[in-house]
Amino acid sequence: MNTAPFNLERIGTGLPVADTIDQLTGLLHESGAVVIQAPPGTGKTTLIPPALANHTGGKVLVTAPRRVAVRAAARRLAQLDGSRLGERVGFSVRGEHHPGSMVEFLTPGVLLRRLLNDPSLEGVSAVAVDEVHERQLDTDLVLGMLIELRELRDDLQLAAMSATLDAQRYSELLGGPVLATPAVIHPLEVEYAPAEGRLSQRGVEWGFLDHLARRAVSAAERTGDSVLVFVPGVREVERVCRSAAGLTNLAVLPLHGRLSSREQDAALSPAEGARIVVSTSLAESSLTVPGVRVVVDSGLSRVPRRDAARGMSGLVTVSEARSTAEQRAGRAGREGPGLVIRAFSEADFRHLSSHITPEIRTSDLTQAALQLACWGTPRGEGLPLLDAPPAPAMRDAEEVLRGLGAIDKQGAVTRRGRSLASMPVSPPLGAALLEHGAGAAEVAACLAEDPRGDITVQLRALRGQRSFEREVKRLRRLAGADRGVVDPGRAVATAFPGQVARLEDPTKQEYLLASGTRAELPTDLGLSGAPWLAVAEVTRAGSRAIIRAAARVSEEDALAAIGVEKVLSASVVSGRVRGREIRRAGAIELSATPVKVTAEQAAGALADGVRQQGLGMFHFSEKAAGLLQRLEFLHTQLGDPWPDPTAADPLEWLGPELRSLAGGGPINKIDMYPALQRLLPWPEATKLAELAPERLQVPSGNSHRVDYATGRPVVAVKLQECFGLASSPELAGVAVQFHLLSPAARPLAVTDDLSSFWSGPYVQVRAEMRGRYPRHPWPEDPWSAQATAKTKRRM
Repeated sequence: MNTAPFNLERIGTGLPVADTIDQLTGLLHESGAVVIQAPPGTGKTTLIPPALANHTGGKVLVTAPRRVAVRAAARRLAQLDGSRLGERVGFSVRGEHHPGSMVEFLTPGVLLRRLLNDPSLEGVSAVAVDEVHERQLDTDLVLGMLIELRELRDDLQLAAMSATLDAQRYSELLGGPVLATPAVIHPLEVEYAPAEGRLSQRGVEWGFLDHLARRAVSAAERTGDSVLVFVPGVREVERVCRSAAGLTNLAVLPLHGRLSSREQDAALSPAEGARIVVSTSLAESSLTVPGVRVVVDSGLSRVPRRDAARGMSGLVTVSEARSTAEQRAGRAGREGPGLVIRAFSEADFRHLSSHITPEIRTSDLTQAALQLACWGTPRGEGLPLLDAPPAPAMRDAEEVLRGLGAIDKQGAVTRRGRSLASMPVSPPLGAALLEHGAGAAEVAACLAEDPRGDITVQLRALRGQRSFEREVKRLRRLAGADRGVVDPGRAVATAFPGQVARLEDPTKQEYLLASGTRAELPTDLGLSGAPWLAVAEVTRAGSRAIIRAAARVSEEDALAAIGVEKVLSASVVSGRVRGREIRRAGAIELSATPVKVTAEQAAGALADGVRQQGLGMFHFSEKAAGLLQRLEFLHTQLGDPWPDPTAADPLEWLGPELRSLAGGGPINKIDMYPALQRLLPWPEATKLAELAPERLQVPSGNSHRVDYATGRPVVAVKLQECFGLASSPELAGVAVQFHLLSPAARPLAVTDDLSSFWSGPYVQVRAEMRGRYPRHPWPEDPWSAQATAKTKRRM
């Protein structure tokens, strides 16, 4: 085995990082951790790993967020080293493993599973986590686990690398210094080329994608340079490629994660003459597409989002962050002066959010929750993470995991949970493999990649494809005994029981999912009219939920997956309690029978109704509604001990009201104000009038009602009553928003910055209003004027 040090001088030829690499050893001696900040094209991914290997004398692991980037980085370093891929330099991605004795590139997901199997990373001397600025969930978790591991292994060296990051924040997290490499700046010309109708409820509009194709072809023919086009997903890549190919004789190549290695290499290899490469976010970082001097940016990104209200998670298309726009633009300036064509306006660019939203804040956390439990830090408690996982998302994730038998009541991992975590698929798909054995491998391989349309039809199309068959073979080996071929619908239902759906409205093709979400089935999926569906993917489109991938499933298999139960339901009909015995599968009602209920049963059933549907059945007087809104406001702003009325146990604070209703009392006679008073925490309740007062006194001496209905304190008051008030009072840390009214109580302005209002917009308001309301004061100097609700004569 060749263990000679890497020739850094040869590998680093022409790379700007080579100018700062000599500092690496000294910085690592300080703390064993370092933050590498180096712009795109400076060579950090190529030169830092062999430098770490030379420094530590052991094996180095390097993570990169995407399989394409992992393969490309390993091949490039092996080529520069003059060794065969898999000897000194290797890579590991899902389904493909070439270990390498000195440097191994791998995805964060692969490293996560390796850490769970071998928490001490025996035989590894250093780890470099690349592209941490992308804030992918797996990357954040890996970094947290490695920081914790370094507390036990002080010989383990750690580097966090990125082109653009908050270096100081990462430096504090790792406890190490920053090694920065200056950017190689080539001038960039920026053009803005907006087009109408980028997005609709159906997704990215074809017309907009054709606009991108025309811009790319025009730029390539005008400049004679290669063009890189950024779009949000595979579907959009395919459309732009077809459209551009019909407009030019230049080579038009796709670049995305579902292509074969050979197809990806075609886009990443040098070529003579201009060409057009259409890519997903894959080419934003880590990868270099040779010859590119022009970038056409759609301005769109596809990111994971969790819809807690509907119990859905999936990828949605959004406007990119400004940091993403700048990262994409940088691709045009890697090899020389470049051109960036942004398919949106300059005003749109100015209004983009500054940074990418971390996935840990927006994603489904089911798999992350299982990995954290396996690591011994349930819910991420105590793990050094840049952002803690949101508590509601973590609660939902743990509920799913308990349903799978993966964790116990305390959140600790079970034996079954460790089996699920060891599988290279999500816990729900892992559960299908454990349940059905190797017969479910085909369905699991299909769902793990990109389920679309009718799963049964998609499976027929995938069979025979080399990469798919290789993944199926691997999953069969992991799943154990073959129990025969499993119907796709049954396998999908086992994996996602909450997404089993029954047809509710044939005219609209509307289905009710077991989770309670109503979703529409597009007519082009080939599943119209199916009485039951096992849904693999459901996404949000505006206010609607749309089924994107599903398989037909029999009613027997559907009910077996969901589970059937009988429950007693009590509801208020015409102001009186009515009881029903319901047979249901999740939220899907199978049958219902009217029954008499005792007062105790009715009270318990009504409490269940409040837990599921909220307080909508009750009538709130103005006084009660005001107290409810004040409590909700204080809970949102201050948290405990101020309660969330919608989350509190109804039997504890609504007991007397529920018993009255259950005993036959009319619902419209129930006073909710005393019930809400029972929720007040003591002794903190003595500060209620200070923290969230019912009324607020203004400079005129009058007091006005504070409205908390919007979630923030709002006071509607005549403008003249606020003369001299320089700043908005704060309630529970939130500035009061003033709705300033005319003498006729019509809105003139909305502000929580009165100082700015008096110094600016007031001048225009005064000019317009003094002639309309001459009997009321409109002084030039509102700061020193007497605040009043009276006319000038009455003053």
